Amino acid sequence: MRRRPAIALSAGLAAVGILLAITAGLTGAAPSEGPARLVSVTPWKIDDPRFGGFSGLELDASGMQMIVVSDRGHRLDATLRREGGRIAGLEGARFTALTGPEGRPLEGLRRDAEGLARSGDGPLFMSFEGVHRVDAYPTPEAARPLPRPEAFGGFQNNSSLEALAIDGRGWLYTLPERSGRRDRPFPVFRYRDGRWDVPFTVPRRDGFLPVGADIGPDGRFYLLERDFTGLGFRTRIRRFTLTETALTGEEVLLTTRNGTHDNLEGLAVWRDAEGRIRLTMVSDDNFRFFQRNQIVEYALQE
Repeated sequence: MRRRPAIALSAGLAAVGILLAITAGLTGAAPSEGPARLVSVTPWKIDDPRFGGFSGLELDASGMQMIVVSDRGHRLDATLRREGGRIAGLEGARFTALTGPEGRPLEGLRRDAEGLARSGDGPLFMSFEGVHRVDAYPTPEAARPLPRPEAFGGFQNNSSLEALAIDGRGWLYTLPERSGRRDRPFPVFRYRDGRWDVPFTVPRRDGFLPVGADIGPDGRFYLLERDFTGLGFRTRIRRFTLTETALTGEEVLLTTRNGTHDNLEGLAVWRDAEGRIRLTMVSDDNFRFFQRNQIVEYALQE
């Protein structure tokens, strides 16, 4: 989702090639609360005008193959190179324009991709908030729109389907960024057997708003949330036990201090070779030079 600061500054940023610089010594306790521990923060840049605005993230089970989508209608595929458990490089980056059902590149409000979900080698699903919807991509060439329930039409502009997740049965889960009132929980929409329903809600707490989601390898529902304070961003991750009728066992895994990271919006949850749950996130720089493009990873030792 785009965040518009009070003073709009021009994003005239240039770089040569792909720059990846890992902040040294980023292990152990971070300036945050919760059991998740910071592994690495990776600034990155590709010298391409399409680079930036990344809101959705998907990793394969190895944590190596990455897909991100931007709110200006592009998909970026790349391979992450890891050394000692940390991201040490990025290879084979390639951009693809997102297309509609007719195979033409998306334009205007229709191109605002926010969430990503994929189960194994199945179709890639994307949620959009310019025109509130979820589309399937069996192949990258053309979208297959899913049915749009009437409730999607009532979402606020620029504040709808940021988060998208899929479970092992192929059921999709999404929720709007705003619930309509500070004391109203967020409705979780589930897509299965060709229909949407709302089986449960997520409590709204402490000013945080949902911007990313994933179903972890443990089968639990992970929710990435953001709070924009006016001076920077706070990040929170909550985890829930997922059943057909409820989200239970709420745990707060991570709450960062203001300004610890930039505008983290995409979340991928996977298990590394040591058996730890990894929480990998990507930031949306809104194509503004004063924001940071980051790939941020935390780990849970359980």
